[in-house]
Amino acid sequence: MTSVLVAEDDADVRDLVVFKLEQSGYEVHAVEDGPEALAAAKQHLPDVAVLDISMPGMSGLDVCRMLRADPATARMLIVMLTARAQETDVDKGFTAGADDYIVKPFSPRELVTRLHALQARARR
Repeated sequence: MTSVLVAEDDADVRDLVVFKLEQSGYEVHAVEDGPEALAAAKQHLPDVAVLDISMPGMSGLDVCRMLRADPATARMLIVMLTARAQETDVDKGFTAGADDYIVKPFSPRELVTRLHALQARARR
């Protein structure tokens, strides 16, 4: 079973993402801030991390950079899920090491579809 770390400070969005991912067969671990995300990623070594950019304690961009810098988590798939939609924001996400970037509001079904696509590409 594929494991996913969801780091999102908005409880409603976090609950929606967790529900949809679990409904789609993923094992999900959810946290609400950047430091928790980093600790959970190192402890659980999930296959995928879904990170909000604006979180307390540490931004999703910083978490992404730190995951990429650590050999234990460097190959983890990372998706930014954020309200930041400007071209410069998207560029910062990919520059930090994200594999995909999804802008809120989003379709939970599209999130699952994009996770499937990322995993398929990673297996090749």
